Amino acid sequence: MKTYIAILRGINVSGQKLIKMTDLKRMFESLNLEEVKTYIQSGNIAFKTKEESEEVLQKKIHGAIQKTFNFDVPVTVLDETELKKTQQNNPFIKEGKEDESQLYVTFLSQEPEKGVVEKLKETAQFLPDEWILSGRSVYIFCPGGYGKTKLNNNFFEKKLKVTATTRNWKTVNELVAMAGTNENQD
Repeated sequence: MKTYIAILRGINVSGQKLIKMTDLKRMFESLNLEEVKTYIQSGNIAFKTKEESEEVLQKKIHGAIQKTFNFDVPVTVLDETELKKTQQNNPFIKEGKEDESQLYVTFLSQEPEKGVVEKLKETAQFLPDEWILSGRSVYIFCPGGYGKTKLNNNFFEKKLKVTATTRNWKTVNELVAMAGTNENQD
């Protein structure tokens, strides 16, 4: 069994797409996903499964949410190893930018095409905000706060042509801890 994290986009935000975590957990369990745990109300779920394909899991969870709650909710799934690498490789922390309130990660549903990425790197500079793409993770440093940056989900979805959802650095750390707890229960 492998540990995965599902990150949902746009639930329980400003009274939209309201889903109780207890109901969401029950739905995940109905999909034969095991040791399901949630973190805060924004749609962060750790679980174990024998399924090896993140794409299959994304589609399965997306479909179940649509059927159960009647919402179209984008879902990004990554395994524990990828999540830990995302945490360990934050380039802004390596540069000494360690203020949690200024660090975010935008998780992408898949790696964007290289040509699209290169074009974006040439044009998307919004200093003092900075971004660095690595695989399916966009690391964001925004000293003025995420609410003021142009580097939001809509921006990356439009430019990279993939689904995106963002979490603050505290949440990333909590998800790594939660996934690790799942892993240690074998």
